[in-house]
This record gives sequence, C-alpha cells and structure tokens, in this order.
Amino acid sequence: MTSWHNAEIREVVRETPTASTLVLDVPGWPGHRAGQHLDLRLTAEDGYQAQRSYSISSAPEDGGPAVTVERLDDGEVSPYLVDEARPGDQLEVRGPVGGWFVWTAGQGGPLQLIGGGSGLAPLMSMLRHRRHAGSGAEARLLLSARSERDVLFADELATLVEPVITYTREAPPGWTGYARRVDRAMLEEAVFAPDRAPHVFVCGPTGLVEGVATDLVALGHEPSRIRTERFGATGG
Repeated sequence: MTSWHNAEIREVVRETPTASTLVLDVPGWPGHRAGQHLDLRLTAEDGYQAQRSYSISSAPEDGGPAVTVERLDDGEVSPYLVDEARPGDQLEVRGPVGGWFVWTAGQGGPLQLIGGGSGLAPLMSMLRHRRHAGSGAEARLLLSARSERDVLFADELATLVEPVITYTREAPPGWTGYARRVDRAMLEEAVFAPDRAPHVFVCGPTGLVEGVATDLVALGHEPSRIRTERFGATGG
C-alpha cells in the first residue's frame, strides 16, 4: 500500500498506564513481515492532518495490523491514540513500510532481540511470528524498561521467551536482576556470543540503539548481522 487507505479501529488494548495497542481493520491490507511499520494519519474536523510512523506489533499471521503506541505528554498524535481512541474511530494508514528490519522464521536463529520501551513492538511481532510458525529458532530478549509497570505485553511476553529485563528507574521490590542502562558488560553476559552468529535486532530510543550497536561490534559481533530501528524523543 503505497497510497493512503481508510482504516477503522477494531479494538483498543491498554498495555501500560502510558501505552495502548490499536487493532486495525484495513480493507485490502496486503499483509506484512515481522518488523515492518506503517504510517498512520489523522485528520481533524477543521482539515488539519498529522501523521506518524508506528511499528506493527502483531504477527503476520494475525491478519490485519496492530500498532502499539506509547504516549508522549507533549505529543501531537500519541495522547489521542493512547487515551482517547475508541473502536469504530476512523483513520488512514499507508504501508507496510520497511524491508531491512525484518525477520522471518525461514531465516532461522539464533535470534537476539534487544529493545527499549516501545521499541519492543516490532520485536514482539517477531516473537509472535516465531510462535505461529512453530519455529525452533533459539531466541533471547534483552529489554530495558523504566519500571515494572512500563513493560509492554508483560503477560504474553513470558509465554514467548524468557526475557532478561533491566530496570532503569525503579526496580520491583526484591529485584535481583539488572537495574541500570544497557552497557557492554550486560551485553556480554546476556546476549548470544559472537561465535553463535545471531541475527540481532535492536529497537528503541536513538541513544540506546546507537550505544548497543557500537558495543556489540566491539564485542566481536559482525556488523552486517546487526539491524537497528530507532526513534527520537520528539513527535508523537
């Protein structure tokens, strides 16, 4: 879909206090690959339009796309999508977009996923696709979250992979795991070793993504096997 198409919100799922998943009905949706994103456009009653790109969090096998949006308090679009959007609301979408940051079960593993905040969304699509495809590819997830209440898809995530989580602001009571930003020492301990030649996908805020990619290369990972998707703090 290279042009804009009408879409309707079928379901809104509250994921965390600041994030919601919107399940969309898009007539003629051509399907997507795990890791792709779409452009979403809203039009106000006065004709003003705003558009943003969001990663698709649903698996290709789920049919139509779902996007998971985290609210930016000064954002133009995300506060509406997270707090006000309801089933039946109309919007426009274009996509799917992107062919670099994708994984299919046929590629095999090991599959190493590293995410920060809502950067988990496209990685979740990959994990869901892995389950639907019955893939035996070994998979690991290293997830950076501000606090326990900020972990997206928490219940389902535990059924897909045993995540390694690091809390950067507030760890749960009694927590004995990581409680700092992702660093080189953590990557050395928690991700597949370079000699396993994993497919690595990193998604999150720009600072996290760039730091992780640099550290992975320093640890000996092949740069061509590291794929990144980043987003800034502006927009929304």
